[in-house]
Amino acid sequence: MNELIKSLGVIVLLIGVLVLIGSMYTGATSNSPLLLGLGLIVAGFLFHIFLNKKME
Repeated sequence: MNELIKSLGVIVLLIGVLVLIGSMYTGATSNSPLLLGLGLIVAGFLFHIFLNKKME
C-alpha cells in the first residue's frame, strides 16, 4: 500500500500528460484541456516531492 501512495504523484503526472496528448489529437480549440493538463502535471510533481519526503 505504501508503494502505491509513494507513486501517486507519478500517476497524477502521467494522467496530466495523457490529457495533453488527448487534447492534441482531438484538436481542442480552447485552453481548458491545456490548463487541466498543466495543473495535473504540477500537482503530480508536488505530490511526488511531498509524499516521498513524508514516507521516509
